[in-house]
Amino acid sequence: MCASTAIPGTTLGAIRRIRSSSGAATGQLARQRPAPPVAWTEAEAIRLAQAGNAAAFEFLYQLHSRRVYALCLRMVGNPADAEDLMQEAFLQLYRKIGTFRGESAFSTWLHRMTVNVVLMRLRKKSLPTDSLEETIEPDAESSAPKRDVGAPDLRLSGAVDRVNLERSIEKLPPGYRTVFVLHDVQGYEHNEIADIMGCSVGNSKSQLHKARTRLRELLQEEVREQAREERKAAKTQSGSLD
Repeated sequence: MCASTAIPGTTLGAIRRIRSSSGAATGQLARQRPAPPVAWTEAEAIRLAQAGNAAAFEFLYQLHSRRVYALCLRMVGNPADAEDLMQEAFLQLYRKIGTFRGESAFSTWLHRMTVNVVLMRLRKKSLPTDSLEETIEPDAESSAPKRDVGAPDLRLSGAVDRVNLERSIEKLPPGYRTVFVLHDVQGYEHNEIADIMGCSVGNSKSQLHKARTRLRELLQEEVREQAREERKAAKTQSGSLD
């Protein structure tokens, strides 16, 4: 049976704990994972939370909030938005935990819910999205040398500084960004991403390939923009010395 949608004060307080501080302290609190107060297994906590046990739900919150926050932060790039989205994800979890049947790992199920919450927020902002059902064109596979588009891309490793990379990731369309973050940042396998996103393994690999391609283009644009700024600054400095 699903838990009641009326959230007990103690549980709601656990979910909203990230709002108890402001500024940098808020983000730090959201990223911390305090030791759970009760030595339950995850499966035991899930069963108790489904029965409405607030302490068990807080146990699950403490167990998973750090990674949920990190996922939100990578997808939206803004700590305040990430905290809001993490709170929304756990509110959704409280309302829907009774529907969890154990057909997949609880973390995968929770992260699927989190991704949906984030994508819904991004769509409300009218940002461009890309369908995860888009497949690789057959002609492209038959006319080009075969390669695994989901394999590690060494050209992205250590080639750019962190600031440019973070800025470029934020510019990726939401669909591309989600798969890129799940695979290359969070370390999920393509079969896990397919489960989270509700798409095929082939589509996950295709989206990752396109994300990496677009990311290289964005990084090149960042490098060119920096070069233009440096030339402009050098020209300005040279003019002031004349």
